[in-house]
Formats: sequence, C-alpha cells, structure tokens
Amino acid sequence: MSINLILLGPPGVGKGTQAQILEKKYGLVQLSTGDMLRAEVKSGSELGKQADEIMKSGQLMPDAVMLEIIAARLQQPDCEQGFILDGFPRTVPQAEGLDKMLAKMQKKLHAVIEMQVDDGVLVKRIAGRFSCKNCGTVYNDFFRTPTQENMCDHCGHDEFNRRPDDNEATVKDRLAVFHQQTAPLIPYYQQTGILQAIDGMAEINNVTDAFDTLVAQYS
Repeated sequence: MSINLILLGPPGVGKGTQAQILEKKYGLVQLSTGDMLRAEVKSGSELGKQADEIMKSGQLMPDAVMLEIIAARLQQPDCEQGFILDGFPRTVPQAEGLDKMLAKMQKKLHAVIEMQVDDGVLVKRIAGRFSCKNCGTVYNDFFRTPTQENMCDHCGHDEFNRRPDDNEATVKDRLAVFHQQTAPLIPYYQQTGILQAIDGMAEINNVTDAFDTLVAQYS
C-alpha cells in the first residue's frame, strides 16, 4: 500500500530532515515544488517551457500549472510507493485543486502532518545557528556553543560561517508569511479528518518516533 503525505511547517522546523528519514524507511518520494519546477524546465517539455517563461517574467506560478507539474511527477514509477509533499499546498485554493487532481488520479491523501512550533524558539534556532568553516559541524548561539570559544569541538578549526538570511528579522518575516498562508489550511484539513499534529520543537529522535507512530497506521 502506498502512503501519501503532506508536511506542514515553517522553514527551519525540520521538515526536510524528517522527509529524508521517511523516504529511506518507507520508500516514499519527497516532492518539493522547487525541485519539481526545475526538473520540468530541464526536461524541455511543453509544460516546462511554459513554467520557464512564467518564472523568467517574474510572475507567480499559477496554481493550475503547478498542479499539472505535480500530476506529471506523480505518474513517474518512483512514486508508486507513495509521496511526501513539502511546500504545497500553501493556500486553500491550492488544497482544493490538489484534492480534485488526486481524486481524478484515484490517489488518496492519507495524512497532513503539521509540525507545530513555538515561534520564539524557532527564531533562536535559525537566527543563532552557525557552522564550522572546515568540517561543517553546526552550532547555535543559544543552544550549542563550542566547548572552547572560537574553536570547533570536532576539528579544532577557528573559523565559522553564518548564512546571510539566518537573522532575526528575516526569520520573523518568513514566519509571518508562513502563518498567513498556512493558518487557513489547518481548519480545511481538520474538517476532512486527516490532519495530524507533531511537536516540531522536540528532539530530532523524538520527532522521528512521532512520525513513525503516525505513518505506521497507514503502512
């Protein structure tokens, strides 16, 4: 039996990490809108050419085009075991369009999993992170600093990197957009009975265990 899921959660909550674990454990395919768009454009298909023109013009991708791209991707053999949609839908009209598309393809959406977060903690988690320039070990100003100041615990290197967009103002803006777009999806999926919630602030292993408990219901 295939398992089809949607992951909801703001940037930095760990959706990508959990999706990769689910991919390996259950043979699912993680589908991100960005990856699907790039692949379709690269393929040179008519749909890809249309999407490329839209992106180059700076316009937002119409829901109908995105749904066509998702439908084409779901028909590929590697999606037979199931899929994880990450980044779509973002709005209720997109969710309605997705429901109609899946019904037409005779595919069932088993669960929409909301990774719930505390905004204040998430801001610290993202805005405070930095990594060793040499080995990539990740640290955080609030939760995990090097044992010896300015020296990586793993390799002893003394230079670190910070992503330019990992700052408090940018993270708060991204969270505001997420909540504005996603809030209406919660009652939409609640009324269908497939919305599930997981504590996205828990330790990674605990979050993984919670995902396992949910997904085991459908496997």
